[in-house]
Amino acid sequence: MALTSMASSSTDVVLDAQQDAGNLQAFVFALFFIFGGITSLNDVLIPKLKGLFTLSYAEAMLIQSAFFVAYFIISIPAAAIVRRVGYMRAAVVGLLTMLTGCLLFIPASTSATFGMFLFALFVLASGITIVQVVANPLISLLGKPATAHSRLTFAQAFNSLGTTVFPYVGSLLILGSLASIDPATLSGATLRAFQSEETRAIVHTYIGLAIALALVAAAVWFARNRLAEAQAETGRIFGAFDLLRLPRFRFGTLCIFLYVGAEVAIGSLIVSYLMQSGVLGYTEQEAGKHVAFYWGGAMVGRFAGAALLRIFAPGKVLMSAAAIAIALLLISANSVGVVSGWSLLAIGLFNSIMFPTIFSLASEGLGIRAAEGSGIICMAIVGGAVIPLLTGQAADSSNLRMALAIPAACYAVILSFGYYARAPAGRALAS
Repeated sequence: MALTSMASSSTDVVLDAQQDAGNLQAFVFALFFIFGGITSLNDVLIPKLKGLFTLSYAEAMLIQSAFFVAYFIISIPAAAIVRRVGYMRAAVVGLLTMLTGCLLFIPASTSATFGMFLFALFVLASGITIVQVVANPLISLLGKPATAHSRLTFAQAFNSLGTTVFPYVGSLLILGSLASIDPATLSGATLRAFQSEETRAIVHTYIGLAIALALVAAAVWFARNRLAEAQAETGRIFGAFDLLRLPRFRFGTLCIFLYVGAEVAIGSLIVSYLMQSGVLGYTEQEAGKHVAFYWGGAMVGRFAGAALLRIFAPGKVLMSAAAIAIALLLISANSVGVVSGWSLLAIGLFNSIMFPTIFSLASEGLGIRAAEGSGIICMAIVGGAVIPLLTGQAADSSNLRMALAIPAACYAVILSFGYYARAPAGRALAS
């Protein structure tokens, strides 16, 4: 999945002419790869923790809720951190917060408490939010303005690469050792000991990530003075909310909320969905490996979509992608076997262009207030905390096939936005 950050309008970055922007770009590409990959690991965690703690689908979706609610809570404070310490130091703050979240998986496993896992995920996501607030505006500044779009596209590809690789590796590490004991047959201290033992694979995975994050944080820290950052005037950090008075921007922000929610909800259910006897009947590990096809489709589609958007109007491309996503959901819910499984996985291909297209359409006409609009849109990523929970509740009350109606409804609204935004936008509110 391809996530966009909140650009800070409070910091003017001037790159020294004698500094090599290439190394700094490599750091930012690494950030995109890491936070994209870690986010997609949730799709592997869900079936693992669902089985160990005998959770309902709605309870398991709290994993995504704990993770994505951080975007809503932390985005504005993250902008304040950038405003206060600058891009590079803020990136280090984000990486160290992510590292802390990874290490919190150790006490979560020791205590064998699901709530502790949720807290660890929230802290981890808080760090990712800070890093995302830094990453997109920074990569656009590290080079010539004329090539900013290509650098951003290339960076987004690293994000998609992370979401493709991490679920496959995570399925081997986290889902690789299948328990021979049903947790539902245990209780008390025996159950807690079993849960602690079975979550060690999760702990080892996140300790490895913590080590990698420490190395990247050290590299960014040593490079922190390679950017000369002049602080701008502070301004009102909450003043951006009056942009929601613009119908087009308000509609687009809603669609970001729905898109992220639908994308995450589908990704979260893939493992359980493919394990069904009426679909592909895969084992947990084999189904986990196939999550990579969902996110890999987004990576492939991003490059194809970039070409299509040069030929066709963005609103029409968005309408087409949303319509195909709805069709694929209907096919998956009303078929069996290979058709049912792969039609669901194929949705990733058509998700690829949605976030950047919705973002650009919603931001048209904002002028000098585009950075403020980006902040509001970043907060709308909280849809990843809400829509999956609703989808899980629908699965509990009916079944997984019927639950696909929730993301289908989200795509229907996105389709209507594509039609609504097919005409150029007017001017933004006065600054």
